[in-house]
Amino acid sequence: MKVILIEDVKGTGKKDQIKEVKDGFGSFLIKNKKAVVYSQKSNEVLSTQIEEREEKEKELIANCNKLKETIEKLEIKIPVKTGKEGKVFGSISSKQISEELKKKNIEIDKKIITSENINTLGTHLVKINLHKQVQAELRVVLEGGD
Repeated sequence: MKVILIEDVKGTGKKDQIKEVKDGFGSFLIKNKKAVVYSQKSNEVLSTQIEEREEKEKELIANCNKLKETIEKLEIKIPVKTGKEGKVFGSISSKQISEELKKKNIEIDKKIITSENINTLGTHLVKINLHKQVQAELRVVLEGGD
């Protein structure tokens, strides 16, 4: 029996693959909504779904690239308290960076900001994973205060 997998099935295949399986297993997959019977019509539906997903993915990547350009033009200045010899008290977190971006009308989830402990004065490059194919770099400047 030929089936089109609707979701990943361990040991059988990945989503959207066309697989030849035994009749009993095919019935099990169909009954549990993990596959549909292969036919010319279901193959056409699969093709259009894949094309639509690819178009959405291209559009998403284009939007991420625009956002990347905007982010890379920015420089965020964060005033911090320093002690003797310019040592910073604490460090800057991804949450603080996200809040500073919100002030500039850019909504970025703190979870996609990868910053190691920023705890020295000066300019630091922070990576922001906008998409698995798009990564932006933001300049964060720590300025000393009292």
